Parts: sequence; structure tokens; C-alpha cells
Amino acid sequence: MNPNKVMISSGKAINVHYLDRIDYGAAWDKQKEMVHAIDDGTEQDSLLLLEHPPTYTIGSQRHPEHLLLSPEQLQQQGIAVYEIDRGGDITYHGPGQLVGYPLLLLEGPQLDLHGYLRSLEEAIIQFLGTFGIEGSRKPEYTGVWVGNLKIAAIGVKFNRCRHRRGFVTSHGFALNVKSGIQHEGFSGIIPCGISEYGVTSLEDCTGQTFSVNQVGQMLLPHVTQVLGFERALIRTQLQ
Repeated sequence: MNPNKVMISSGKAINVHYLDRIDYGAAWDKQKEMVHAIDDGTEQDSLLLLEHPPTYTIGSQRHPEHLLLSPEQLQQQGIAVYEIDRGGDITYHGPGQLVGYPLLLLEGPQLDLHGYLRSLEEAIIQFLGTFGIEGSRKPEYTGVWVGNLKIAAIGVKFNRCRHRRGFVTSHGFALNVKSGIQHEGFSGIIPCGISEYGVTSLEDCTGQTFSVNQVGQMLLPHVTQVLGFERALIRTQLQ
């Protein structure tokens, strides 16, 4: 199999929801609800594209020492903290960052969990290439890099299906869009436990200005193509 393209749902459509800035807990609850619906066949593959208010999420590796702020500092800065069920360490979500949650059924010949992670990276690498930015991988880490600076973090959960043989994905990717984001929430953590490298953003790499929604619209064709979806159905609301 080509490691840069994983055919997850060839010929099928994916529902795409562009959301406004939404509290992390509300989005997490919605993901869990949709995972169950995709498993039982009442919902089809979906992608949520959104922003969060300032939030730290701590994945299953659980390294509390990588959170550098005290509870008092977190409260003063208005940063929420969630311990969640995706893989990986601590990361930051906040304004100026595009977050994508693909909720996809993986079963049968599409059941390539490692390939799925690589496909999310590949979609972002292809997108960066349209700006002449050379995105890359580091063998020891997930995510997408520009040189030694991380521009996109990836952390997922594979939820085992109850009604069929396979998994439904949740969580996903976070692409830094706005300039200066590395000096905001990222300064209060050791992102993903990686102290030797920093982070960057699309605006820092291009010198251009973007809205998060605009970047979501530009990235979408790369996500659908790499994952093998034929059509993206834009949904205006989540039920």
C-alpha cells in the first residue's frame, strides 16, 4: 500500500461540519455521540473543522510535569485542562488553530491504523506544498514539521466497534494558523513532551494572513483526496 494514501472510504461521501469556536468539552461529547452513531449505522463518516478557546489536553501518556503552569496561573490565563482518551502527551488548542476531528469507520481492507495516521500527515504536507512549504515527518514523532518546528499535531483514538468488526476514529489534527501562537498557549507546556524542538504556524511560514475557516476550506480537498472520499457534503448544523 502506498504509505502516503490510505483509501478509507473510496467512492463514498463524507459529511463536513464547519463549526464556530466551541468549548473543548462540548466538542468531545459530540465526538463520542457521533462515534456511536457511525458504529450503529445511523450516521456516516464525518469531519468536524473548528477552533477551541484556550485549552490544554493531556493524552494517555499522562506526563503532568509537562504542564508548566500552576492551577492559579491556568485560572488567571483562562486556560482549561482536559485529560482525554486519545494517544500522546500534552498539547495546546486555542484561537488561531484549525482543529480537525475525522470520525471515520475503518473496517475490512481499510483497517490500517498506522496508515491512517500517516494519511492525516500526508494531507497536511500536501496542503503546505501548495504554498511552497516543505512539510515533513520525523520518524520518532507523529505530526507535521517545517524543519525542526512543528506546525501540526496529530493524536487519535481508535474506538472499537460494537456492531461490526472495525474501529471508528476520533480526535485528529491541530494545524497552527495564526502568527504568534507559539508564544501564547504553547509556552505553558512542553508540547507533546518534546523539549528540543519548537512550533510554528502557517502565517509565520508564509508571511500571509489567514482566517481559520479559510484554511479549513483550503485544506479540505487534500483531506478528502488522501482519505479516498469522492465527495464532501457541507453541513451547516450539527444535530
